[in-house]
Amino acid sequence: MKIQRITYLSLGTNQGNKLENLQKAINLIADKIGAILKISSVYKTASWGFDSNDFFNICLKVTTYHPPEKLMQILLKIESDLGRERNSSTGYSDRNIDIDILLFDDEIIFSKTLIVPHSKMLERKFVMVPLSEIAGSILHPIEKQKIAVCLQNCNDTSEISLVNEKLKRPIPISEKYNYIAIEGNIGAGKTSLSKMMSDEFNAKIVLERFADNPFLPKFYEDKERYAFPLEMSFLADRYQQLSDDLAQLDLFKNFVVSDYYIFKSLIFAQITLHKDEYLLYRKMFDLMYKEITKPDLYVYLYQNTDRLLENIKKRGRDYEQNIEASYLQKIHDGYKSFISTQQNLNTLVIDVSELDFVNNPEDYINIINQIKKG
Repeated sequence: MKIQRITYLSLGTNQGNKLENLQKAINLIADKIGAILKISSVYKTASWGFDSNDFFNICLKVTTYHPPEKLMQILLKIESDLGRERNSSTGYSDRNIDIDILLFDDEIIFSKTLIVPHSKMLERKFVMVPLSEIAGSILHPIEKQKIAVCLQNCNDTSEISLVNEKLKRPIPISEKYNYIAIEGNIGAGKTSLSKMMSDEFNAKIVLERFADNPFLPKFYEDKERYAFPLEMSFLADRYQQLSDDLAQLDLFKNFVVSDYYIFKSLIFAQITLHKDEYLLYRKMFDLMYKEITKPDLYVYLYQNTDRLLENIKKRGRDYEQNIEASYLQKIHDGYKSFISTQQNLNTLVIDVSELDFVNNPEDYINIINQIKKG
């Protein structure tokens, strides 16, 4: 499990639309660094160390899994993406965005590329005022005094004023959702995405136990004979697993993510069972479905058939190698029909046919951003 750390950042800008610059930086930090827990008010100060336009300054409290040096690299990239051009001069200058690491937990870091706590922070009211607003009771690791006390001891006499406009805090996934179900066709990548999200957001993961089903290999050999016992055993197992896991809230996990939703049982049953078997199966399903917790967000990963067949071949499960394209199309049609009829289910369809979210971080971030928007 990744270790989640708390960092405090200082942001400043004195060019262009200052509020927009800060908001764009906030959004990128939320996308690439971690959840933003607090945003200070916006404060206006005169340029510090040189004569120019007034600055807007804020501080953020952010959770992150990145180590300090990696965090700094990402912040520099965010500055660059927002148009900041650094020059070789050691003096102060105008900037459309400036992001500094002030504190990283209670660590003290002295390296060639990074000094934490920030060496100048105690001298700057434009840093200490917004930081004290959101972290007044936090101890400065070197001074061993609360940030609020450090502010009182600050000798900076420059004027600082409050800006009335407020910035918007991006709501992290862990606050927006309690339970996310990720679905998709065979080989769509739902289990991979579920595992990545569980690791990224410290979520409790519920994975389908297909490998333990003794009827699955037999079904691919003789579908007529084993379709009904396979679907009944899957239904019973999915019902028990979801009932147990969703009922037991884990105090140390942020939310729940599963790589299936029980309605997939009905989708597959419609394809594999004869009419009389399906009618009996549907009675059992309807009784169980009433009792199952519905996800706050149902994500369907769409993958075109050619990619599905490639993924199935690549993962190398013997009993899956004879799956035909027509069978995968029937499954997709079943999901499509289900999604179109579920008006009370918060559904998000993501086309991953051209994405490689397992190996390409940008593709993964793209998917996470779609999930955040819901």
